[in-house]
Amino acid sequence: MNHTQIEDFTHIASDWIWETDEAGRFTRLSPEAETFLGRPVAELLGVDRSAFAWEFEAGGLHLYRAALAARRAFRDLTYIYSHPDGAPRWFEISGRPCFSADGAFAGYRGVGCDVSEQRRTRDALVEAHAELTEQNRRFDAALENMSQGLCLFDARHRLQVWNRRYLDMFGLEPDALQVGMSQQAIIEQLVALGRYRAGMTVDSVSEGTRTSLTADGPKALMRELADGRVIAVTHRAMPGGGWVSTFEDVTERRRNEARIVHMARHDGLTDLPNRTALREIGIERLGQAREAGAGLAVLCLDLDRFKPVNDSFGHAVGDGLLKAVSARLRAQVRGRDVVARLGGDEFAVLYAVADADDATAVAERLIGAVSAPYRLDGVTAEIGMSVGIALALPEAGGTGDIERLLKEADMALYEAKAAGRGTFRLFEPKMDETVRERIALERELREALQVGRFEVHYQPLVDLSDDRITGMEALVRWRHPERGLVSPAVFIPLAEETGLIVPLGEWVLRQACRDAAGWPGDTSVAVNVSPLQLRHRGFAQTVVAALAATGLAAARLELEITESVLLDDTEANLETLHGLRGLGVRISMDDFGTGYSSISYLRRFPFDKIKIDRSFVRDCAASPDAGAIIRAIVGLGASLGITTLVEGVETEPQLAAVRAEGAREVQGFLFSPPRPAAEAAALLAAQDEQAATIAA
Repeated sequence: MNHTQIEDFTHIASDWIWETDEAGRFTRLSPEAETFLGRPVAELLGVDRSAFAWEFEAGGLHLYRAALAARRAFRDLTYIYSHPDGAPRWFEISGRPCFSADGAFAGYRGVGCDVSEQRRTRDALVEAHAELTEQNRRFDAALENMSQGLCLFDARHRLQVWNRRYLDMFGLEPDALQVGMSQQAIIEQLVALGRYRAGMTVDSVSEGTRTSLTADGPKALMRELADGRVIAVTHRAMPGGGWVSTFEDVTERRRNEARIVHMARHDGLTDLPNRTALREIGIERLGQAREAGAGLAVLCLDLDRFKPVNDSFGHAVGDGLLKAVSARLRAQVRGRDVVARLGGDEFAVLYAVADADDATAVAERLIGAVSAPYRLDGVTAEIGMSVGIALALPEAGGTGDIERLLKEADMALYEAKAAGRGTFRLFEPKMDETVRERIALERELREALQVGRFEVHYQPLVDLSDDRITGMEALVRWRHPERGLVSPAVFIPLAEETGLIVPLGEWVLRQACRDAAGWPGDTSVAVNVSPLQLRHRGFAQTVVAALAATGLAAARLELEITESVLLDDTEANLETLHGLRGLGVRISMDDFGTGYSSISYLRRFPFDKIKIDRSFVRDCAASPDAGAIIRAIVGLGASLGITTLVEGVETEPQLAAVRAEGAREVQGFLFSPPRPAAEAAALLAAQDEQAATIAA
């Protein structure tokens, strides 16, 4: 190929032509070079090629230098050129050495091509591929680490994607599924392997999928497997056809839900139906009795002398005794009859009877069974039982109402206990006199609220770090014109039952804030809040108004609630409590440890304080178990950043025991009984004066 042919070829195959002499200086550049190199050709002639900024790709520089040193051709070497406009360019050059007629080396002749666009396209493809690879890696990682099983089907019901969790969930081998497999084939395989419970067929499973996909929004289907597990299956349609199925093992959740439902309707200690369940069962039994023309007896049972046993031998023995009583009561009833625990040492029995004689015979048998001696943990305990009976008999004009029957049985129980215990009484209409007395007490309670016969007394809360009173608990008292000071145990239940607790609680809150505003320093005041108060609309505004009217800082007010506050209408109550705590008001849980779910509520709400119920303190000085419980609760509070206060400290040994277990605050008659407002203020003033004297 002659020189002219080479030039014609290079014009076609390249962007520009270049030549150098034996010293590496440019001797010729085609006119196109000026466009690509960004410099006039005239300025480049005679310039040594090393004056350019060369940056070859990996390995290119070595090949280039080796070719020049050996004076041999090189081809398609790519380098980065620093264009004067600042934008990098990628050029590809090829060259071959030239020799004179006598064979002497005369330089190089070659071509250059601008491959910038190809390079950018290649880099973009490489980057896109890397990004796609990373996305696939992340997708695979997410897919394989899902807690749910997953299958993706296309519009033709063919399997496209699945994960390992799905295989594990249904006990399938890794090669059991293939891309393109139909959904029906998968279901047939699962049914053939016996993965579903008996009765599940290919058609029923397929129909479930179809129904789910045509429903408004994804809805979980519950699939019961042969091994007892429950799988929640959700199908979500995809745009353009096909769907995604997710599979979640909800076995434990279902068990927990069933356990929670059971716990809500059963007593935590004896596992007997509670009052709520008894009402529901009673309605059902009354309906059945009405249809059959039969009778039903409602028996309310109360243990005699249980408290002395509980106080003498401790709660462990007391709890064991309640379990033993429950077992004996169960043994005395038939399969369709019901034994329930209403709370404390109170039980109830629903028993199908023909007449009053049947009912009294049942009562006598129950009393005899329960009254036999018990042997518990080396302790012999003897108790008795009183029974009140209400009857729903066909000849009496119907089967009555369960609520009414429970009330009548309770009235009869009151009469049985008044008669000397260990006996039974049938309800008689004259027992309604008790109800009339209760109505009279309610009337007097309303009157007392109107004319101001209530007082607030205060019991100190003592910080054990320096044995100082840091707060006072407000306790309401009723000064009756004839009975004197009436215990809250008498009128608070009535106030709650009648709704009077709301205005009464509002008055106590205002009075407590007013009294506390005059106390020295930052002494706090704790006010008990009834579940009815907290549920009442406007309770939060009542608290804010009381603080504003008295000038008491929100941080000095502590509201004490019990677990029952959270058991009823939980979300609304929690919202109210969060709002009050946001204002700076402190929230404490009273009687901690007496319910089955106290610890779970500590997770749901950030209490500032938990008050350990006095029942744990009674035997803490002598019982290692009681001390261990207090220590565990104190440790729990410390780990959650919650102050713990021990109630009911009445003796020095008890104080020493709770102090040793790490309690931060205590309360009890050892320090002071509840005192009228003036005496409480004087007690705080004396402490303040004593502190000032010591400091001086």
